[in-house]
Amino acid sequence: MCGRYATARARQELIDEFQVQVDAVEKDLQPDYNVAPTKQVPVVLTRAAKDEPEEEAQRTLRTVRWGLVPVWAKDLSIGSRMINARFETVHEKPAYRRAFARRRCLLPADGYFEWYVLEDSRTDDPAEGEKAKKKKPQKQPFFIHPKDNAVMAMAGLYELWKSPENEWVWTCTVITTDAPDELGRIHDRMPMIVTPDRWDAWLDPGLTDTDQVRELLTPAMAGNFEAYPVSKAVNSVKNNGPELIQPSTNGG
Repeated sequence: MCGRYATARARQELIDEFQVQVDAVEKDLQPDYNVAPTKQVPVVLTRAAKDEPEEEAQRTLRTVRWGLVPVWAKDLSIGSRMINARFETVHEKPAYRRAFARRRCLLPADGYFEWYVLEDSRTDDPAEGEKAKKKKPQKQPFFIHPKDNAVMAMAGLYELWKSPENEWVWTCTVITTDAPDELGRIHDRMPMIVTPDRWDAWLDPGLTDTDQVRELLTPAMAGNFEAYPVSKAVNSVKNNGPELIQPSTNGG
């Protein structure tokens, strides 16, 4: 799964990179090196204005809550369990299929974090194995990012949920896929990345054929990403700053 990532590009940089037509970010967009579920995150989407539905849909930058809340949900809490949607089933799951057909988005990121279970916390000895079950396994956080440092456009879906107070809450999820071999040793899943040549089609709300939409997504090619251990300070969502994505020789 993808449960933490970093997004530190400046607002104008995202507007330029994604050729955004409408800037709907209401507050200053601050760099976030430790994005966690339920946080507000920047997304790029294409949508017609609510008060002008006949107008042409425009590419928009806005912030939404990470953790998709389906329209039928009774409250927001379900979103914390729906931060990721598996590519293999996203088009057929009741919580995601409507959004997959019409409400797709891109989540800009500099890279993401995964945790690797250290070998010394594993054992083949049955007796030791019972002891290990009682202890939390030792995990080393890794930061994984494109080797060329290009922005990662993570494939996502967004949804609008109406609260009991009649307020619309925008939420999103990240689509995940199998990780290539060199990353799979850390974790077997990774965010699905949409290449720039497919951004237009992915964001097009008029493209509703799920088979065609699925064809837009292909797993990352081996060799395109770099992974290295980082400080365990990233384990706490209270910590934030560029030091969290710097290489660490001991992970401490």
